[in-house]
Amino acid sequence: MPHRQIVLDTETTGLSVDEGHKIIEMGCVEIIDRKITGQTFQRYINPEREVESAALTVHGISNEFLRDKPLFSHVSHEFMDFISGAELIIHNAPFDISFINHELKSAKQGWKAITHYSHIVDTLVLARQLHVGQRNSLDALCKRYGIDLAKRELHGALLDAHLLARVYLAMTGGQGSFFDDLHDASAMQDDQPSFVPLKKKYQLVVLQASEEESAEHERYFDK
Repeated sequence: MPHRQIVLDTETTGLSVDEGHKIIEMGCVEIIDRKITGQTFQRYINPEREVESAALTVHGISNEFLRDKPLFSHVSHEFMDFISGAELIIHNAPFDISFINHELKSAKQGWKAITHYSHIVDTLVLARQLHVGQRNSLDALCKRYGIDLAKRELHGALLDAHLLARVYLAMTGGQGSFFDDLHDASAMQDDQPSFVPLKKKYQLVVLQASEEESAEHERYFDK
């Protein structure tokens, strides 16, 4: 059976769901058997509240732009249909998951927590295991793996999901080109996906962010 993954990112009105902040954009990129397929899901959402000025400087999505966009409850079924059953790849997953779970609950459509539908892979945790003591923001990882940031002046959920998809594939072993007509069929023997192996093998463990690291992450977004 093909291994389906969805790289997911969100933009929000502010940093904390506990302070009533909401999702204003969702972006998803599909990967099947380590190939970026070109299938995406992207929606802007009316949060029914103001976007904080600090958040606006990060993503540039204004209150005026969002006023005629649908509510989360109006796009929830499309979103869940797209991601359900797939493994979700998210950078700093607790942040996005907290917002998604809040929106699912607020929609009052019978949705359960997102982990009921999908397994979550946190690329921030993975990056900290591979690059101990280094900066592991999405920007830093793109630069580390040679992924072009030239067109990224502001954050955007779909743009960042595309970048994270490439970062994830690079961190976990690389990716053959989706458009490569000369792809070596022998690499697909025994139904195994084609990949470029890492030169080093890592024994991965789960490391939770400390309070200091979490505070530093919030300071980064405030900046």
